[in-house]
Amino acid sequence: MIHRRLTEALEAYSRQFPVVFLTGPRQSGKTTLLKSLFAEKPYASLEDPDVREFALEDPRGFLATYPEGAVLDEVQRAPLLFSYLQGIVDRQPEHRFILSGSQHFLMMKQITQSLAGRAGVLALLPLSLLELKKAGKLLESPEEQIFRGMYPRLYAEGGSAHAFYTSYLNTYIERDVRSLQNIGDLSDFLRFIRLCAGRIGQVLNISSLASDAGISPNTAKSWLSVLEASYVCFLLKPHHANFNKRLIKSPKLYFYDTGLASALLYLEEARQLETHFARGSLFENLVVLELLKHRLHSARQPNLYFWRDRHGHEVDCLLERAGSLTPVEIKAGKTFNFSYFDGLSYWNKLSGNGVENTYVIYAGDESRETSVGKLISWKDVEGYPE
Repeated sequence: MIHRRLTEALEAYSRQFPVVFLTGPRQSGKTTLLKSLFAEKPYASLEDPDVREFALEDPRGFLATYPEGAVLDEVQRAPLLFSYLQGIVDRQPEHRFILSGSQHFLMMKQITQSLAGRAGVLALLPLSLLELKKAGKLLESPEEQIFRGMYPRLYAEGGSAHAFYTSYLNTYIERDVRSLQNIGDLSDFLRFIRLCAGRIGQVLNISSLASDAGISPNTAKSWLSVLEASYVCFLLKPHHANFNKRLIKSPKLYFYDTGLASALLYLEEARQLETHFARGSLFENLVVLELLKHRLHSARQPNLYFWRDRHGHEVDCLLERAGSLTPVEIKAGKTFNFSYFDGLSYWNKLSGNGVENTYVIYAGDESRETSVGKLISWKDVEGYPE
């Protein structure tokens, strides 16, 4: 089992909160991590029809079978449990319940309503580059890493990435979609997801996306919310700092896994990425994900934004910490060129930021400092910058 960075935070939360909720995409490793870390606790999966029926028909009786707490997996399948858990942890706060689920928005609504102040919430995304690197499983090229993606099963069991993602689409996404929203023709929805994959790293234009998908803008918004809720896509918001410039106000679209996005773009092998139109976008997605995982897997809130003005000047990522901003540019080239820093130099002049706090993350193998900022290899992303 590959060590997950979130382990330390999960252990700390389990000592502090009577209820810990671990959310994240299906197959991101939640069950494996919880069973390993809390092996002494009884385990129940609400995916099991018999278990789910018991929990739905008699939630009080179901929870009574775990008087000292338990690990309850995919708990969104029995939302009534949340209200009954509130009474249990109020009476006996020493009894710890560890919950997991793959539908973030639905679970957060239940926690806010029933377990506010009693539950610690953490998110586990697929493997990070650093986790793979420490386990000796990091792939040689960014193209291979993008294509294979980061789901743990692909590194524990091997096998075909194409087969894994085909199954993932057919089994998990369709099931989650049906549970979140009544979509009549799933082939239309799958075409919509593929169109989203073709727009990775782009400023979201709902009207254009809806038109290409042959649906209304309201339907596109609704379907996009389903993809967000089930950890398929996420939106990166623009930063509000304008420095007297008019700014783009729409978010950019990314996927939680580049392997899934590659499959949606009909890629069948890594070498196709070398000449594919989406190579730069997918590499950008890979890096943005690593910056996001660095925060979430250390139990901190995301601090990522992008910046773009109406004249086309852009910074791929702005990291905000305690009022300061760190600009990051992402380049898919493997050979360093000083022009990589051009956009950052423009932003630095507007903001007064210094070169010591300026970063380019690129697809090459060498990390070093330059006269205009720090050059970071894709293999060294996590932690640079903090």
